[in-house]
Amino acid sequence: MIAFLGEYDALSGLSQRPASSKEEPIEPGGNGHGRGHNLLGTGALAAAVAVKQLMEELGLKGTVRYYGRPGEEGGSGKAFMAREGLFDDIDAALSWHPMDYNSIMSVQTLANYQIYYKFKGKSSHAAAAPHLGRSALDAVELMNIGVNYLREHIIQEARIHYAVTNTGGLSPNVVQANAEVLYLIRAPQITEAKEIYERVNDIARGAALMTGTEVSIVFDKACSNLIPNTVLETVMHRKFTELGIPQHDGQELQFAGAVRATLSEAEKANPPGVPAAMRDKDLADRLNPYESGLFLSGSTDVGDVSWIAPTVQCTTACFVVGSPPHSWQWVSVGATSIAHKGMLHAGKVMASTALEPLQHPELIEAAKAELKERPQGRTYSCPIPKEVKASPRK
Repeated sequence: MIAFLGEYDALSGLSQRPASSKEEPIEPGGNGHGRGHNLLGTGALAAAVAVKQLMEELGLKGTVRYYGRPGEEGGSGKAFMAREGLFDDIDAALSWHPMDYNSIMSVQTLANYQIYYKFKGKSSHAAAAPHLGRSALDAVELMNIGVNYLREHIIQEARIHYAVTNTGGLSPNVVQANAEVLYLIRAPQITEAKEIYERVNDIARGAALMTGTEVSIVFDKACSNLIPNTVLETVMHRKFTELGIPQHDGQELQFAGAVRATLSEAEKANPPGVPAAMRDKDLADRLNPYESGLFLSGSTDVGDVSWIAPTVQCTTACFVVGSPPHSWQWVSVGATSIAHKGMLHAGKVMASTALEPLQHPELIEAAKAELKERPQGRTYSCPIPKEVKASPRK
């Protein structure tokens, strides 16, 4: 059973006119594909269709399955699916991600927990009777201060982010009775993320005690760290090398140059994943050397799949070198032939990679043997409690 993983969610606040070299929202505040998942889901589906057709032509036995799924961005959709056993019968999983470089995505990612902290206090007139109020907004602010002090006392690789999702209203002369903050906690191992999560919970409870409010801790989602698989990555790198990289014409290069001119010097100076020899290019013009087990400070719910079955991913150059993810530049370029070439090329790389284990089943056995060794005695347990239900993103 060969699985292809697709994603297709957009991001809030990134509406952008396609194929424009300047920031032009179509709908101010609207959504936009600032992470390239419009390409990701389509490229993975193209690979699945191609493999199915080739299996029929070559008389190969096996099953191809495509997993299309929303909610990777802040939703950990694949972790919910893993919890329900939807990946238990697959032998290998393949995916990719649009980026500004061509590579085999051999990375270790951060696991994460995402939690809402909802404070409830008591409203009153902020001038006439402030002593009668209990401010939920004060609790949120005190919690954030406490967590900022915590940062000095957690492992260096961990990350803690937050967004105040409810400030309690727009009237400063009313003591805010309700306020809410959403936290995202990351660490190299899910056990480390859980430990930090529990410490953050204590800080939230302390903030509630200090303000005379109550706090509800609402678990939203989580995902595991990614386990690379060198057996399948070596095959994918060989296939990527044979296929070459996407080629671009003069018009595409001219547009890429115009978009790159909008980047800051800091963005162009040291873009993650881009080799030094390519940092002055507008579009990537080579395949990165294969390096195993690089560290990526982001997170992906592909990580949960990688604990269950050998998983391999690539990136192809769909965006201008140095342009940051979650930006209007990605939305703009993501609707052009530059991105579409990268998307279809990724489909070819994944399809040609998937044919190898179908023709040589010993590759699957070797990949599974590596997966048994990689966790060093750790076993997979979905980090999302059974009672937590997947919910639409806000």
